Amino acid sequence: MSQRWSSRKKSRLPLAGLLFMLVVTVMILFNERTIQQIHFHAATTSHSQNLRQASSSSTFNFVKPNLPSNNNNLGAPLEVLDRFSRCNSTKEYSGKNIRLVDPYVEEEEDLSNQGPKEEDHCDVFSGKWVFDNSSYPLHTESDCPYMSDQLACQKHGRKDLDYQHWRWQPHSCNLNRWNVTEMWEKLRGKRLMFVGDSLNRGQWISMVCLLQSVIPRDKQSMSPNAHLTIFRAEDYNATVEFLWAPLLVESNSDDPVNHRLDERIIRPDSVLKHASKWQHADILIFNTYLWWRQDPVKIRWSSEEKGSCEEVKGAEGMEMAMNAWADWIANNVDPKKKRVFFVTMSPTHQWSREWSPGSEGNCYGEKKPIEEESYWGSGSDIQTMRMVKRVLERLGPKVSVINITQLSEYRKDGHPSVYRKFWEPLTKDRLDNPASYSDCTHWCVPGVPDVWNQLLYHFL
Repeated sequence: MSQRWSSRKKSRLPLAGLLFMLVVTVMILFNERTIQQIHFHAATTSHSQNLRQASSSSTFNFVKPNLPSNNNNLGAPLEVLDRFSRCNSTKEYSGKNIRLVDPYVEEEEDLSNQGPKEEDHCDVFSGKWVFDNSSYPLHTESDCPYMSDQLACQKHGRKDLDYQHWRWQPHSCNLNRWNVTEMWEKLRGKRLMFVGDSLNRGQWISMVCLLQSVIPRDKQSMSPNAHLTIFRAEDYNATVEFLWAPLLVESNSDDPVNHRLDERIIRPDSVLKHASKWQHADILIFNTYLWWRQDPVKIRWSSEEKGSCEEVKGAEGMEMAMNAWADWIANNVDPKKKRVFFVTMSPTHQWSREWSPGSEGNCYGEKKPIEEESYWGSGSDIQTMRMVKRVLERLGPKVSVINITQLSEYRKDGHPSVYRKFWEPLTKDRLDNPASYSDCTHWCVPGVPDVWNQLLYHFL
């Protein structure tokens, strides 16, 4: 009995030793982790404090955007900016800026695949153009009574029609095939509204042309061209609308016809003029970019007296406008009730040397897409893409992104070039040199904008 107990005692000693060593090891690791956490927390706190100190010591004076006019410092209704508005005086930029939703979000460098997070498993923005003359185009130019003369390339003399037959094919999945009846069912009882500049208007025209063919003529109507233009389908109690707001915020360029002005003035802290038109739409598609490429921009704050302006670069003005727009979205959009999309920048193709080294032309005469997947031309600005990405990420699920930039970069062949209506007589010098008056900014319809709408249909 004594020997058996002694044997057990001896056998338990190594086990006890192991347990003791394990306890000691755990305590050491716990203490080290605690120390690491303290150091990490201190470093994080220090980093955060440095950011705040840098922010507070900067020249920026953040203001709350989108305040009703009766809340401004002037105590009177704001002057509405229109094409007759002028700056009586222009002073240096004061440092006022729009309060950001979260000014401490770090940037990410991957801009080409910017898109809705819920679709990360199927990156529809990464792919190639495939020639498909059996399924494309999705509609015909001549059958659409609402076609714009600026986009009707076939009507205005373009003979090579291959630009109509290219289909976008994602690498890892397929786009939902366009179904006009199903799209109308998605829109039944709803207002679909495009808000932005002439490129967004081109996408709207494409959408109307894609949809109108199945609606009886006596059951469809189009309102006259105005600040807000509306296509209505009675049987579906639905509308497809376009709101002219090229800078998103209020500006003196908000007239849809007379907006070519020498001096561009914006109210960077207010989208309320346009939001009064878009706030009741069920599905919103926004864009802005092209008009900010022209420097400089005059800004008139809501708190400033009539005629007093400041001057900033276009990129700075765009960031202010994006943040004012984001403020409205953050405070007014319930993603369970309203779908909001933002369309990224539409590239231009002004310099053929960017895809064909040694040449000195532009998009004129181009007949095929660019095949190099990594191609990125000067018509798309990296810094602007980064800023837009930063703003949109702060809005989370309230906004989905339609990233048209990279896929449209390949389509140097898709622009109207000289095949559109010109609103002024062309001189002999220009006629002798077609490339000199080519439109390498907008897009032929049918064509690239139809694919943008197919992407929208895919996410709806």
